[in-house]
Amino acid sequence: MNAAAKSSLLHLSLTDAADALKDGSVTAVELTTVALEAFTRVDKAINSAIWLEGAAALEAAEALDKKRKSGATLGPLHGLPLAHKDMYYKAGKLSTCGSAIRKDFRPTYTATVMERLEDAGSVTLGGLNMAEFAQNPTGHNQHYGHCRNPWHTDYCTGGSSSGSGAAVAARLVYGALGSDTGGSIRLPAAICGVTGIKATQTRVSRHGVMPLSFSADNVGPLTQTARDAARFLGVIAGHDPKDPTSSAEPVPDYEAALTGDIRGMRIGVPTNYFFDGIDPEVQSAFDAMVAVLEARGAVIVPVTIPHMDAVSTYGGIVSRVEGGTIHAQWMRQRPQDYAVHLSGRLYPSQGIPGTYYLEALARRGAILKAVAAAVFGVCDAFITPTLRMKVPTLLATDIDAGTPGAIETFQDVSINTRPINYLGLPSVSVPCGLDSNGLPIGFQIQGRPFAEARVLKIADAYQRDTDWHRRLPPHVS
Repeated sequence: MNAAAKSSLLHLSLTDAADALKDGSVTAVELTTVALEAFTRVDKAINSAIWLEGAAALEAAEALDKKRKSGATLGPLHGLPLAHKDMYYKAGKLSTCGSAIRKDFRPTYTATVMERLEDAGSVTLGGLNMAEFAQNPTGHNQHYGHCRNPWHTDYCTGGSSSGSGAAVAARLVYGALGSDTGGSIRLPAAICGVTGIKATQTRVSRHGVMPLSFSADNVGPLTQTARDAARFLGVIAGHDPKDPTSSAEPVPDYEAALTGDIRGMRIGVPTNYFFDGIDPEVQSAFDAMVAVLEARGAVIVPVTIPHMDAVSTYGGIVSRVEGGTIHAQWMRQRPQDYAVHLSGRLYPSQGIPGTYYLEALARRGAILKAVAAAVFGVCDAFITPTLRMKVPTLLATDIDAGTPGAIETFQDVSINTRPINYLGLPSVSVPCGLDSNGLPIGFQIQGRPFAEARVLKIADAYQRDTDWHRRLPPHVS
C-alpha cells in the first residue's frame, strides 16, 4: 500500500472506516498498522501520546480479522484503532493520569467504558497526553511535555483532553475518549477542529475512570463528525451496576436520529453571559453558522438564561472542593510532584467553607429547574461559541512559566463551557470556521437533560452543509 493510500484510510470518518471494515475492503490489521505508522511519523511534532502498545494492538487487530472471516457478528466499532486520554483504567496497563504521582500506576481493574469499547470491536493503541490530573483547559503538561496543536504547534490544543483532540485532528485515530468536568472534551474539540460531546451528567459510566469532581465529571468521545460521535456514544452510554450514579434512562439509537431535518426546530441564542467580550472573528463565524441552521429551516430565538452568576460561582466551588478532597492526601505527602498551576488550584480549595460547598450542591436542582423553564420552555436547544476568544498560544497561557496575563487568559478559555457542567446538560462542540491565524473556531449546542440525540441531530444537520469538520491541519497528508 503506497503512502497516499495509507493517508486516505486515516482520512475516513469513523463510520466510513467501520463500513469499509465490514465489507472487507480493508482489514483491522491494515488500519492499525497505518495508525501506528502515523503516530511514528507525526507525533514527534504534536506530542499527543504518552504511551503506545503497537504489538498488543496488532495482535488484537489480527484476532478481529479472524472473527470477521469466520462470519461472526461484528460490533459497531469492529477493527477501528482508537486511543484514549490516559486516565481510563485497564487492568495491568499503564494509566499515568498525566501526572508524576501516577507515572507507574497500573490498575487491577478495567473501566466499564473500556470494556464496552473493546466489546464493540475497537482496538486500543495506547494512552494519550492530557493535562495533569485533567486539571487545566489548555493542554500544558510539565511532566510529559505540552501537547501541541496540529494546526500550528505554537498554539494550545485545549484541555484537559489535549492528546485526544490533537490525535483525532491529525488523523492518527478515528476517535478518542476524553473527559469533561469544565469543558475538557469540548475545548480540545473546538480548538483542534473536531467534534466532541459531553453527554448528560450520569449518562455514561465513570467506573474505572480517574475522578476529578464527583458532581461534574463526564466521559465522552472526540471524533471527526457528529455521526461518528453518535455511534461512539451509543456504545458507551447506559446504566452500569458498577457505577451507582449512572442513569437507568434508556439509550436511544443516536444515529437513527440524524435525519438532517431540523425544520421548525427552535434554537436559542443567549442574550446574556456567553457573548460578553467576544472576539469579532469568533462572532463572525458564529453568525455564519446561524445562517446555515436557518437555511436548514431552524427558527432562531433569543433566550435569557437565568442565574448565570450563581451558576458560574457555584460550579467553581463544587469542582474545586471536590478536586481538593480527592487530592488531599497526595497534597500533604507529595506537594513537590504537582505543577505550579495545579497547586495554585488545589491548595486554595482547602479554605472554601463547607457551607459554601453544600449550598452549591443544594441549589443545583432549583437552578436547573429554572433554566429548563426559561430556556427549554421556549426552544429545543441553545447554541453558543465554545470559546469567546481566538485560540491562544501555549506561551500566552503558561502560568508555570510566569507569562504576564497567563492566569487571566488561562481562566477565560473555559468561561463558556464550565457552566454547562454545573447544569449537567448534554453539549456537543462542532467546528465552524478558522480564524486569521489559521486556528479552528467552534460552537456548542446544549439540550435539556438526556437530549443527546437532539443536539447531535443539529450538529449533523450543520455538518451536512459545511466542511469545517473535514478540513485537515497543514502538513497532515
